[in-house]
Amino acid sequence: MFLHRLSRVGFRIARTSMPVSRSSTSRSYFGAIFNRYMHQMTNHHFSTAAINEACEGQENKEKISVTFVNKDGEEKSISVPLGMSMLEAAHENDIELEGACEGSLACSTCHVIVMDVNYYNKLEDPTDEENDMLDLAFGLTETSRLGCQVIAKPELDGIRLALPFATHNFAVDGYVPKPH
Repeated sequence: MFLHRLSRVGFRIARTSMPVSRSSTSRSYFGAIFNRYMHQMTNHHFSTAAINEACEGQENKEKISVTFVNKDGEEKSISVPLGMSMLEAAHENDIELEGACEGSLACSTCHVIVMDVNYYNKLEDPTDEENDMLDLAFGLTETSRLGCQVIAKPELDGIRLALPFATHNFAVDGYVPKPH
């Protein structure tokens, strides 16, 4: 099973690095099977079509429309694949949503404000851990959530999220978060 996963180059390396010469290997039963297998595999052309199709499937994944409103009132609409958090979507689209804990629910720097109560009601209720972190958030409102906990789903298509004017973080002033 292991041998079929090796590339052509890997087989050639394996063949040349074998301690037993090819002529003596072919005399034994296992050597003959190995040589026949090696011959079949070196004449086989490997393809990445399955991998490419899987990657293309991610590009064609269903998406929803999300609008982020920054502290200056400027709006940026983006398409977010289903299942992705708003924090990840913001990072992929150069929206300044910090996320200092990288979505591990250990800070409040990805605090967002859901601008429409109807959309807020479509979200799952926040967990106790999220509420604990939201208590530390700057500019907390009734429709505040952590961006790492808001996951894209079809009923959230068209949601508008406002970014607060500031965040509470112990990072040095001037720190600009980079997506990971």
